Amino acid sequence: MREEILKLLSGKKINSQPAFSGLIHITVEGLASEGLSLHEVHKDAGKMARAAASTFKLTGMPSATLPLDLCAPAEALGAELNFYEGGELQFPQVKKFICESAKEISGLEIEDWERGRIPLICEALKLLKDDIGKEVAISGLIPGPYTLLLYLCNPINLFMEMKKEPQVVKDALGHLSLFLAKIGKQYRNAGADFITIHEMGGSPGFIGPARFEQFILPALKDLHTQLPSPRVLSVCGNVTKSFAALSQTGADAVSIDQTVELAAARSALKDTLLFGNLDPMATLFAGDEDSVRESTRKAKEARADAIMPGCDLVMQTPIKNLREMLK
Repeated sequence: MREEILKLLSGKKINSQPAFSGLIHITVEGLASEGLSLHEVHKDAGKMARAAASTFKLTGMPSATLPLDLCAPAEALGAELNFYEGGELQFPQVKKFICESAKEISGLEIEDWERGRIPLICEALKLLKDDIGKEVAISGLIPGPYTLLLYLCNPINLFMEMKKEPQVVKDALGHLSLFLAKIGKQYRNAGADFITIHEMGGSPGFIGPARFEQFILPALKDLHTQLPSPRVLSVCGNVTKSFAALSQTGADAVSIDQTVELAAARSALKDTLLFGNLDPMATLFAGDEDSVRESTRKAKEARADAIMPGCDLVMQTPIKNLREMLK
């Protein structure tokens, strides 16, 4: 199945609709099977690789994703993270903003990517590749430029600058695109088969179609131009009014969530690979095997090129539901 996924991502026709994920898809059961706790996997390359491989080893899902959080680029630029070492089942988050204004972003040093956990993540990717790389497609995960900007900059000031000084925000996004491209290339060099750009905060479903086209679309174009294929763009929320804009980003594939009618997306995105869109909460986490089977069937009938969860897995997702999705 790995070879089929890579053929698909390279633009070749395949005879199946594979089920996999480019976003975070580890589970509580998977961590337990490896004797791991969530908070400890982010700072140890070996544990990080084992955690990423655990879903494949329990379910056969032909994919794995690293890193296991979206905040590593923000950390590399100087942000302090909360790793929830008290045992909370939470992914790392930025503790506080390091910039009050988007004007400060362009002054951040982006030439040295070997800061924070980026080298450790690259080492984990190499270990993951050695472990299961012949059997799964490995995704290197980075945030979109606007999502990264939200981690770094006070949003109250940022939203004001988007109204009064839009070029300042555009310049900041361009600067961050350069940095994310450097990280994405290192992930590819370390063993990732493709890069997933999770533009969560900058999705047109959240920021609106007009602002997406004004601010985020140019930055995504820049980022995709600098990254080697394959590149998967993941967007959250109802993006129905922005299909045309999404097709212009340069992504090889677009992954959508459960709020979008898949058949409508398929009709609009004729020349772009379309992935989606099983509900990670209502279906994969809270649903039973019958509901997973039905959702998977509908996604296939709507001609999704690949079946994917609409976002990161809920960590308590039952393994039996993932196995049903893969059937």
